[in-house]
Amino acid sequence: MQFCLKYWLLSGCVLLMMACGHPQKQQLQVFYYNEARGVATLDPAMAKSQSVMWPIHQIFNTLVVLDSNLNLQPSLARGWDISPDNLNYTFHLRSDVYFQDDPAFKGGKGRKMTAADVVFSLKRIIDSKTASTGAWIFNDRIAPDGFKALNDSTFSLRLIRPFHPILNILTMDYCSIIPVEAITKYGKDFGRHPVGTGPFAFQYWDEGQNLVLCKNPTYWERDSTGRRLPYLDAVSISFNSNKATEFLKFRQQKLSFINDIDPAFKDEVISKSGHLRKKWAGVINMQKHPYLNVEYLGILMDPDNPLVKNSPLKDKRIRQAIAYAIPKKELMMYLRNSIGLPATGGFVPAGMPSENAERVKGFSFDVQKSLSLLNQAGYPGGKGLPVIKLSTAPENADIASFIARQADNVGIHIQVEVSQKSMILQQTAKSEAAFFIGTWIADYPDPENYMAVFNSKNPAPPNYTRFNNKQFDLLYNQSLLENDDSARYGLYRKMDQLVMDETPVIPIYYDEVIWLMQPDLRGFRPNALNMLQLKRAYFAKGH
Repeated sequence: MQFCLKYWLLSGCVLLMMACGHPQKQQLQVFYYNEARGVATLDPAMAKSQSVMWPIHQIFNTLVVLDSNLNLQPSLARGWDISPDNLNYTFHLRSDVYFQDDPAFKGGKGRKMTAADVVFSLKRIIDSKTASTGAWIFNDRIAPDGFKALNDSTFSLRLIRPFHPILNILTMDYCSIIPVEAITKYGKDFGRHPVGTGPFAFQYWDEGQNLVLCKNPTYWERDSTGRRLPYLDAVSISFNSNKATEFLKFRQQKLSFINDIDPAFKDEVISKSGHLRKKWAGVINMQKHPYLNVEYLGILMDPDNPLVKNSPLKDKRIRQAIAYAIPKKELMMYLRNSIGLPATGGFVPAGMPSENAERVKGFSFDVQKSLSLLNQAGYPGGKGLPVIKLSTAPENADIASFIARQADNVGIHIQVEVSQKSMILQQTAKSEAAFFIGTWIADYPDPENYMAVFNSKNPAPPNYTRFNNKQFDLLYNQSLLENDDSARYGLYRKMDQLVMDETPVIPIYYDEVIWLMQPDLRGFRPNALNMLQLKRAYFAKGH
């Protein structure tokens, strides 16, 4: 691989000494960001966390991608056909895609990508020897020998049964296309020597210091004027674990952007109404965008579980009384500086094309409805109602305490129990928590991913509440067979409304992405998956 940048570390600063083979100094377009959690690997088969997915997304491509509005778009596949029975997907591949130059190839020159590479890459995910964290994405979905190369430019995928979200699954970084030569050469070290077809190629990795990706000079994608992407020369990732230091470096213009902001600086930068404070105007650009994440209260529903038999929450009216007692707008304002939206719709968050958050009726703040439901349940003003225990991890302790105080105002007494996140996950997986705060972040951008949480056939995860409803299951199965987007979205909304009516969960808020950026950064905006997309990013004044 040709060196495009050579780095020397001096007094904590990265000095660019040589650019793309030219000995003279140049003003380079370099995008700097910090990854406080570090990067464990650059192998797409292990792309289970955002810290890993962000750099992987720059190095590799998938067959199909999502635009900023979560609509499917061609990528390595220029198009695809779906059989009438919705079981066979035939992808027609681009003929101008080459792998990045690497010593794994003969003469170090990257070769053309073919359908055989797609077969190899997807089979590798489900190969037990790979031990991929993404093996589940194809479980009980792909037919035996379901990945085939019909010729160099045509790839075929066959399902066991119809599953419309399969196209969304193929956009996941797990499904990045890789060359067999790189696996042969690097083996288990491939995660330290990644080779893909993406806009940036791996260049340099100093453990604990920084990771550098360089512009791929043979990248296949071009903009509307015919100019080859990407515009940036390089991406440099630092690994400072202190979020306060990260913000200070951003203020010193040593970072191009930060994702979220350290709580110590949040009130200084962002108002309670969620806007950038006036003194930062022109100094920082801030963007907010829906994030496919819902925070919720979960209620165990298994009637045979002793925790449920002895809990007042087995009565739907008590569950809904709690839901109406929470002033979610105030919660968002005082605890999160209005970063996020009060969840007054369904379980599916804002940002989905099905518009569940807007069109499903959930729970708004209404003290009178809460008191009325308590009275109907036989607990007027909460009299005689047993104390209810709410389990939560430390990061949500403030939200739990807020909810407990508000519930107390209508006579519902909630005792907050704070445990480590690992303990909460264990308790919810084993049905040992009757009432808990949960988080559901989309694995792929289809409402089915949220509705699967309530499918009675699913264990925990994802069905932590053990919800079991025949009508819901019928609608869920029907949605898997529906190929028309509008009709399928309608089914999702019906399912979501049924969930709200039965109330195994009480959505608290729909999350938002908040990005703080340098004012000269262009072509860079957030999306509902909070994915870093840098191929069109550039700096108006250089950087």
